Amino acid sequence: MFDPTTLTGFHTWLSIIAIITGIIAVAGLVRGAIKPVWTEVFLLTAVLTSATGYLFPFNGVLPSHIVGAIALVVLAIGLYALYGSRLAGAARWIYAVSAVISLYLLVFVAVAQTFMKVPAAHALAPTGSEPPFAIAQGVVLLLFVLIGIATVRGFRPAARLAAG
Repeated sequence: MFDPTTLTGFHTWLSIIAIITGIIAVAGLVRGAIKPVWTEVFLLTAVLTSATGYLFPFNGVLPSHIVGAIALVVLAIGLYALYGSRLAGAARWIYAVSAVISLYLLVFVAVAQTFMKVPAAHALAPTGSEPPFAIAQGVVLLLFVLIGIATVRGFRPAARLAAG
């Protein structure tokens, strides 16, 4: 499928792992719990995904560099809220929001890559400015806004640490 021995393959696998573990970690937050192992793998692979994006050759700043920079800033805030502030006070909701935004950015890029690289999707939106692309990204954004609301509501101060 994706050759993990190439930079593209490694970057792609990191992204897939980050999305899968991010879904599990954020689902835990919605239910009021942190799943330590899933959260740690999510945060590590999300940081590595954004960082390895800068290893590809480029001439000038691209949209992917801007998304990567935003992702790294959001992850830094989330990491500080979780590990530096130990979720005290406002750090609790800040962490929840940063986890959801981090996962959203990964999914946003996955959708964009799907429209760029999967022939059937590419045929629907060859430039990325056609309605099918906008609709898909709009649905993803709406879904993540709803997930974000559920996460902040579910991850209250009484939330507990869960196994796994």
